[in-house]
Amino acid sequence: MNCSLIASKIERQNPHADALEVARMCALICSAVPDSSKLQNDNYFLDIWDEVNLRIQAATDQHAAVTEELEMLSSSDPQDFSAEQVWVLVRSIKVQNQLLRLYIGDPTLEMG
Repeated sequence: MNCSLIASKIERQNPHADALEVARMCALICSAVPDSSKLQNDNYFLDIWDEVNLRIQAATDQHAAVTEELEMLSSSDPQDFSAEQVWVLVRSIKVQNQLLRLYIGDPTLEMG
């Protein structure tokens, strides 16, 4: 299945999506499945669509929470960081790594 056909399915699911959002979802869906030809099956496509949307929402929520913590942390003096503040930095690195893996299609995150 080519990108144009996948994009058409995405546009049917989300008719108000702009071209960038369609392209982003196309890339995420394609990276989420080992065989894009399976996306011809509407039920399979909808399962992957739901899974990718859940992953995006979870990653977005985590990113928002960590961003808020980092903003508070940025006003602190790094020489006075507590163990908890260092943990905030570690968590933010993990969240950024998770987002990157989601967008590049890390095989350990495969769905379906």
